[in-house]
Amino acid sequence: MAKVSKNAKVAQRSTNAGSGRDHVKVVKSVKDPKTGKYSYKVMMVHKDKVKEVFEQK
Repeated sequence: MAKVSKNAKVAQRSTNAGSGRDHVKVVKSVKDPKTGKYSYKVMMVHKDKVKEVFEQK
C-alpha cells in the first residue's frame, strides 16, 4: 500500500485550484414560521463563504 505524504497533498492543492475541491456541502436547518417545523436546505458553497451562509437569515 502506497502512502502519500502530507507535504505532497499540500503541493497538489495549488494544481487543483479552481476545481471542485474548493467547495463543501452545507446543510442548513430552516424553521417554517407558520408551522414551526424544520426543513433542511442543502447547498454547495465555496469553502471561503461558509460563514457568510450561516450568518444570513
